Amino acid sequence: MQPAPGMDASIAQDHPTAPWIKHAPTIITVGMIVILALHGPIAQPAHYHEFADQSVASGIPHAADVFSNAGFALVAIWGWLTLRPRRASDHLRAGWPGYRLFLIGLFLTAFGSAFYHLAPDNISLIWDRLPIALVCAGLLAGVRGDIRGGSKSEIDVIVLALYAVASVAWWAITDRNGAGDLRPYLLLQGLALILIPLWQAIYRCPRTDRIAFATAMVLYILAKVAEVLDHEIASALGFVTGHTLKHLIATAATAAVVWGLTRRFSQDGHGARRVGQPTCPP
Repeated sequence: MQPAPGMDASIAQDHPTAPWIKHAPTIITVGMIVILALHGPIAQPAHYHEFADQSVASGIPHAADVFSNAGFALVAIWGWLTLRPRRASDHLRAGWPGYRLFLIGLFLTAFGSAFYHLAPDNISLIWDRLPIALVCAGLLAGVRGDIRGGSKSEIDVIVLALYAVASVAWWAITDRNGAGDLRPYLLLQGLALILIPLWQAIYRCPRTDRIAFATAMVLYILAKVAEVLDHEIASALGFVTGHTLKHLIATAATAAVVWGLTRRFSQDGHGARRVGQPTCPP
């Protein structure tokens, strides 16, 4: 089998994957579900809505946290305008249903998160978490489509999108009953961080894809660290809070994903795959 366009040939050849390795994602997924089930409900931190940003601009409260979401919309528009015209390309066809959901979720995140930060509470937080869950679902479905090919991507998108909505609904319902449980929502984010690089390694996806997604995963982890250190960063730096910084770093993470997808088309002259052939050959 010839390596896909843009693939690092030195990785693709003469390195057969042990059959059991391909079962690792399933084992990890089941393991995470069991661990979370045994752990019991995971509640939201008591002071979650007490952000360090108290800036006001043109009468808009928490202005830095609100306006720093604009980058998500800009990256989503860039990705949509660049990738959608090429959605039927052999480079993108299999994963496009998932990446389409990723871009839509990313665009909605800009507005959902901005709305939440105007007046942070558990009700408005639903509209922040829902599009973020769709972003994670879209990325999982997109990469899964890359490694599987064929027509199953649409099914993956539907299943994962429904799970994303259900995970946020579960938290909202349990929170209304006095014991909010974030486990399904956290599972979705955890699986995206673990399964995507694992799938790409197992199926020897193109080097550019692996670099782009690995960069995105590292940046996202840094964004979560900045979120946790919201007040500490605000005290140390003065001009920016940790949560505002989280938005900016997370925007860079999503830009890395879009950059990686657009880079596939720089290899057009190196050959084309058959229709339905996965981007990451087995």
